[in-house]
Amino acid sequence: MKKRIICYVTVIAIGFVSAVGLCLKTLFAPKAVFSEEVSQMKVVVDAGHGGMDGGVVGRVTKTKESDLNLQIAYRLKDALEEKGFEVVLTRKTQGGLYGAPTKGFKRRDMQARRAVIEREKPSYVLSLHQNFYPSKSSRGAQVFYNGEYDEHKAFAEYIQAELNGIYEKQGAKHRKVSKGDLYMLQCTQAPSALVECGFLSNALDEELLISAVWQEKIAGAIASGVLRFLSESAT
Repeated sequence: MKKRIICYVTVIAIGFVSAVGLCLKTLFAPKAVFSEEVSQMKVVVDAGHGGMDGGVVGRVTKTKESDLNLQIAYRLKDALEEKGFEVVLTRKTQGGLYGAPTKGFKRRDMQARRAVIEREKPSYVLSLHQNFYPSKSSRGAQVFYNGEYDEHKAFAEYIQAELNGIYEKQGAKHRKVSKGDLYMLQCTQAPSALVECGFLSNALDEELLISAVWQEKIAGAIASGVLRFLSESAT
């Protein structure tokens, strides 16, 4: 009788452990699948301007937009790779992609960036820039998207929400995404966003943007926005 009771208890225990194991497997399977999905995705990160085309310049420090774009691009590359994405940079140095510094260099530079995107066939494209406005009071990051695709708007909105989260803590107002008829947003049907990381026309934004700590926060916010978009798209 005693042996029979022990046998029953053992069977019940084994059944319980199996059930718990099955529940845990079910619970963690989506995360495993999601991680695998991320690892198969490629992001092209485009640091705007470069070389002869320095972009806008900070009012106070005279820092060139092209330099800030590249610095943030490398930090974004690290942030995305930490989350499992493969990352390709269109521009890896301070130089432009136009070849010889002759007439038509801007057009050649843009075409070279497009060629990288078409060759790499990425899941996402992020083009980084700095804003400038005659009014010195304008602040914060703003994300632009190709209005032809609803998915691109959603992609931009997730990134904008993350950027608003860090900028509002610094006293900047909430910003919304905006449609942009911009070349870098028309290079692929993959979700793309052009991110104006802040205003070099505003002294407070400029002070933040030249800081390595803030550049890390910008990169982290953009990467989090991409991951949130992917997570929501997968559900």
